[in-house]
Amino acid sequence: MSNVLIVAEHLDGKLNPATAKCVSAAAALAPAAIDIVVLAADPAAVAAEAARLDGVRKVIAVANPANAHPIAQVLAPQVAKIAAGYSHVFGPSTTFGKDLMPCVAARLGVAQVSDVMAVEGTHTFRRPIYAGNAIVTVQAPADRTVVATVRVASWPAAGTGGDAAIESASVDVALPTHTRFVELRQGKSDRPDLQSASRVVSGGRGLGSKENFDIIFRLADKLGAAVGASRAAVDAGYVPNELQVGQTGKIIAPELYLAIGISGAIQHLTGIKDAGTIVAINKDPEAPIFEVADIGLVGDLFKLVPELEAALG
Repeated sequence: MSNVLIVAEHLDGKLNPATAKCVSAAAALAPAAIDIVVLAADPAAVAAEAARLDGVRKVIAVANPANAHPIAQVLAPQVAKIAAGYSHVFGPSTTFGKDLMPCVAARLGVAQVSDVMAVEGTHTFRRPIYAGNAIVTVQAPADRTVVATVRVASWPAAGTGGDAAIESASVDVALPTHTRFVELRQGKSDRPDLQSASRVVSGGRGLGSKENFDIIFRLADKLGAAVGASRAAVDAGYVPNELQVGQTGKIIAPELYLAIGISGAIQHLTGIKDAGTIVAINKDPEAPIFEVADIGLVGDLFKLVPELEAALG
């Protein structure tokens, strides 16, 4: 039977929703046990939150001042040490996971399986390739530990009715000193997080300017939605790059996605393919976005969006 270890992603004492989606992916293996490891300077609050996830047997809390910041080169030796006895080690396919998990795989001497979107067996997985235009089935060696990142947009979050045991652990392993934390720069917003929001309103180059992007923010506020953008809008300087949705931005799966002034390049569509309902507004009836939209409005966004905003009250 499989035993799965999940590396928790967290920030400022709060568990990232991506961890709950990793639990769902792990559950698809029908394993004997799912454990979560929380590495932090003070892991208590995050460990308590992780312990409430359904299907988790125990949470391993590793307290170490060196874990105050998520530095892959510092965390990886500890994860690799804890991974002894586990058949699988999962992390989210987020910035955190993409940084950390290859280091863990290297420590364990295995090849990483990236962006797991479906489980077909204990060592057989499906993942996207070619910007999501094709899905490939990959087979990991059955006699080696499976290290994988989970495509969080493809999995629902696990429930929060659990009551797993929390076990404190000390990891005796040499940590590198050549890598150190300097600073963290991140955008601040009162709006929902883009990667976990159930509603997202995105704007594209069709907005024409940074000032015009305000209509996207106003509509998002009406809907209680997160704000996203196409790469073209980001490159044009309308919004910062942390709002970019797509192959080179964030991969999201909201229940409702509004694409306004976005033509729908394949790189953008890759980032929204798992969205529930897609609504597109564009003046070009031949825009590729309409090929994937559930609801499409052809017209001037500067006329249609204010009308939509007014209808929302």
